[in-house]
Parts: sequence; structure tokens; C-alpha cells
Amino acid sequence: MALRPIDNALPTTPERPKKQAKVVVPIQKQSDSAVKDENKPPSADPVIDYVLSENLKAIPDPETKIQSLIEGLDSKDWTKVCESLNNARRFALYHSTLLLPLLEKVVVVMVKAMKNPRSALIKTSIMASSDIFNAFGDKLLDSFPSEAFDHLLLQLLLKASQDKRFVCEEADKALNAMVKSMTPLPLFNKLRAYVSHFNLRVRAKAAISLSNCVSKMELEGMKEVGLVALVQMAADLLKDRLPEAREAARSIVISIYEAFTENEEQKQEAWQSFCLSNLTPIHAQSMLKIIPSQ
Repeated sequence: MALRPIDNALPTTPERPKKQAKVVVPIQKQSDSAVKDENKPPSADPVIDYVLSENLKAIPDPETKIQSLIEGLDSKDWTKVCESLNNARRFALYHSTLLLPLLEKVVVVMVKAMKNPRSALIKTSIMASSDIFNAFGDKLLDSFPSEAFDHLLLQLLLKASQDKRFVCEEADKALNAMVKSMTPLPLFNKLRAYVSHFNLRVRAKAAISLSNCVSKMELEGMKEVGLVALVQMAADLLKDRLPEAREAARSIVISIYEAFTENEEQKQEAWQSFCLSNLTPIHAQSMLKIIPSQ
């Protein structure tokens, strides 16, 4: 009978192994630190040099070297891919006619590199995209299926939306180079899909690029897009959660106003009549508030 209290006490011993669960905590922390090390800013990477476009040199004997470019882009060694992307930049700047037949392949590799978690590969590919835009402009829409450009545009918008400053700033430069180098109307048609993107940061970055695109348009180009559709898009963006998107919307409205009233003597009256005739009262009022009364 006296043994029973001892037997009843035994079940308390299996509770001790619960303490072993704490062992997984430092393992998780180690994993987190590994991810952070993988995504350090480029300055921490001793292998890759980030050469500014103006410091890139022409390639000696480019007709021979172009043959090995694809092999380097297809390499499983990420450092060789970075080197090949830099060579692609040099071809774009100094030997663009040789690179043109390989342009789709280069764009596909740039997109793949931007999806890679390695920071050096991301930055190199974004820098390459800027030089590709400056060298080829509208040919990026004409030389191969549009899906390749669509993937590139989305990745640049995503990278420009990141918290990492060195990635975001480089992607912003690439988007600016894209807008400057391409005809506004076809680029506008590519960008307009992203101003309703579910990611509010992507939406804001797309709105900024679209605003810059509209600022390059003449009135005829705006009419081809549709003036009413354009101001309605701006009205929707004025209600966006991010101030960057709202500021881009105001810039779009100002560009439309300046183009629409360029040859009007009574600018305010013409603008007011247009807004009240084509928009809902709420949207019309939001348009009229942006343009100060003279």
C-alpha cells in the first residue's frame, strides 16, 4: 500500500523533456542571421564591383567576345553571371548592334537575377537594365514577345518597393531611365495595369512612372489614351493610402490641365467645364481643387 504514492509520483517525470523545446530557438536565430548575411548591402560584398555606366569600357574584339556572353549568362556560378551582366552592359553601351539579337535572352537573365536572394546579383541586374533601357529604348517592346518586358517591368516595380535602400534607389534609377528612353504612349499602356496592383507600394511606384510618362505626352497622345479615362485614373489615385501615389496623381492632373488648356484663353473656365461635363461631381471637385484659381 505504501508503494502507491511513489507510483503516483512517477508521471511527473515525463514533463521534464518539455524544456528541450527551447533548443530550437537559437537554431531559428541562426537561420535569421544567415538570411541577413545573404542580403547585406553591396558594399559588404568583396567580390563584385559595381561599376557606374560612365566608367564602363568598350570590349576589345567584340565580335569574338559576343559568342561567349550567352555561356556566361547561363552559368550556375553567380559571380560569372554578374560578370556577364556587366559585359552585357558594355555591349549595350558600345556595341548595341551585336547585342540586339540576344536582347531577349539578356532580359530573361536579368529578371531571373532580380528574383535571386543574393544582393550582388540583384543590384548588378538592375544596373544592367538601366543601360539596356538607355541603349535600346522602344526596341525592348518591338524586338521580342511583350511577356519578357512585362516580367522585367514587374520586377523593377517590386524592387523599387523594397525596404532595402540600395536596391530601391537603383530600381528607381532604372524606372526613370525606362521612362526617358521610351515613347510615352506604348509605355503608358504597360504601366496602367500596375496602378491598381494589390501591393500599395508597387501601385505607388507605378503611379510615379506613369506620371512621368504622362508629362512627356502631347495633348494628342493624351486623347489617344482618353482624357476622361486619364483623369478618372488620377481621381482614383488621389484616394490612395500612400502619399507618393497621391502626389503622382496630382502631377498627372497638372500635366493634363496644361496640355488641355494650352490654347485656351479662359483656362480655368475650360477646365471646369471639361471636369463637370465628364466626371462625377465628387471627382470633378477633386480635379478643380488641384489647379489653383487665378
